[in-house]
Parts: sequence; C-alpha cells; structure tokens
Amino acid sequence: MLWLWVLFNLFVLGMLALDLGVFHRKAHTVSLKEATIWSVVWISLALLFNLGIFLYWDVVNPESTYANDEAALAFLTGYLIEKSLSVDNIFVFVLIFGAFAVPAAYQHRVLFWGILGALVMRAALIAVGAVLLKEFHWIIYLFGAFLIFTGIRMAVHRKEDNPADMQNNGLIRVFRRLMPVTETYEGEKFFTRRNGVLMATPLFLVLLLVESTDLIFAVDSIPAIFAVTQDPFLVYTSNVFAILGLRSLYFLLAGVVDKFYYLKLGLAVILVFVGTKMVLVDLYKIPVVWSLGVIATILTLSVVASLIRANRIERQQISTSRP
Repeated sequence: MLWLWVLFNLFVLGMLALDLGVFHRKAHTVSLKEATIWSVVWISLALLFNLGIFLYWDVVNPESTYANDEAALAFLTGYLIEKSLSVDNIFVFVLIFGAFAVPAAYQHRVLFWGILGALVMRAALIAVGAVLLKEFHWIIYLFGAFLIFTGIRMAVHRKEDNPADMQNNGLIRVFRRLMPVTETYEGEKFFTRRNGVLMATPLFLVLLLVESTDLIFAVDSIPAIFAVTQDPFLVYTSNVFAILGLRSLYFLLAGVVDKFYYLKLGLAVILVFVGTKMVLVDLYKIPVVWSLGVIATILTLSVVASLIRANRIERQQISTSRP
C-alpha cells in the first residue's frame, strides 16, 4: 500500500509543478476561461481517480474491508463534502484579497503556495485523526459534537468578517513585530531586501492569512470526511483533489460569490447532518449512499435558492431604476 501513497503524491507534485512551472510561470490575471478549463481538469481528474477506485480498489488494496463500489462511493462523498466546504474558503479569500488590495495578477501565486501549505497541514491532521480514531473510538463523538456546534454557529452567525479587521489580525500584528514589512508590493515577491535589510512584503502577509484560514477550515472538514470513511487513503485523496481545484474555483466564483446567499446556511446544515451521523454511529450507521444523496440535495437546494433570490433582487433593482 505504501507504493500507492508514493505514486499518488508524485502525481500531485507533478501536477503542481506543471501548474506553476509551465502554465503560470509568469504572473498574470487568471481569466474566466482559464479558470473554467482548470476547474474542469481538476474535477475530471477526481472523477477518473474515482473510476479507478471502482475498477481496481480490490487489486491495489486487497486488505481493505471495502468492496470496490463502497470505496468509490466513500471517495465521492468525501470529495463532495470537501468541495462544498471549500467554497466557504472562497468567501474569506475574497475578503482577504480585497482588504489588502492584492493585484489580480498576484492572486494565483498566493493561492498556489497557500494551498501547497494546506496540503501539508491536511496530511498531518488526517494522520493524527486516523490514529486517534483507531486508538480511541470515543473521539468520534467529540468530532461529531464539534461539527454540530460548528454548523449551528455558522447558521446563526452568517455575517461576513469586516475587511478592515483583516489588516488588524492578531497573526499579522505578531508578525509585524518580528519582521519589518514594506509599505508597497514588490511585484510577486514575498520577501525583498532594502538597504541590506530583509523585509517581508504585504503579499506574504496575505499568504499568512490564507494559510491560517486553510488551517481553520481543515479543523472542520477533516472530521466531516471521517464521518464518511475512516480509511486514511480515501480521506486523504478526496481532500487533496478538492483542495487542488480550489484555486481555479476561486477565480471562477470570486466575482459572483456574493450571490450565493443561502450557501453558508446549506453548509451549516451539512455540518450538522454529518456531525449527527458521527454521534449516532454506534446506534445506527447511516449508509454512505444516503449521506451522498442528502449532502448533494442540500447543496443543490441552497445554490438554487440563492440564484432565485439573486435574480429576484436584480429584477427589483432594474424596476426601481426605471423612471
């Protein structure tokens, strides 16, 4: 099984090198067309990988307790959970980039290194979570209770953070005490030297906030996927594919993310459902196919309701603007 982990991570590193070294070697504004193409690429790769699990899971992992269809369904459900929860990251990314007035040409570089760091953090959290669940089964109840609490908090407090608060973030204040920061951007550089003094640029401050945001969201999403499957490989790969597509998804949705008014409420309901599934695991194990159906339905309803609301508001604005 070790060779499978090695091959998958080599594939990920190869795709990241191709992304940064070939397609984004020079800083540029990511167009809607480019974001759409990359989104399709990442989703297609995830679905192809899922097909591979369906066809060859018993070959590559003969010791697994999952049948091929069960493993494929667990991966797809975990991927959908992580993909839907990652949309919440986009709301925060929009605020961060707006608060620091990050030029559009440099945003991809920040997200690339931010998501690379997120992959490392996710791997560490998944490893710790897998060990805890294996050694201490009761941890699953804590995970479930935490997700229910997080979902309720998200539903009750759906106001966005104030962009002005981003500049006064505690992490940013601490870093400014440790290292001087330039007043202006230095191209796409994270660090520069002025009069022989090493200084960080505002772009690095943005990267710090993106990394801290990824860590916070990982604390929510990792337990959520463990509710679907406790197989570390399925948890890790579904997480990785969802995170790898986050950059292109950001550039695809950043301009219209404010239209998804009910999406956070939908994500909150998903977290409560998944948390409840974990809490009840020893009383009644909800089938994975049911989980997939419930999550897909909640996500679809929240998106459709948001678009209907946005369309109604747009029509009202047009009617009121007419003489």
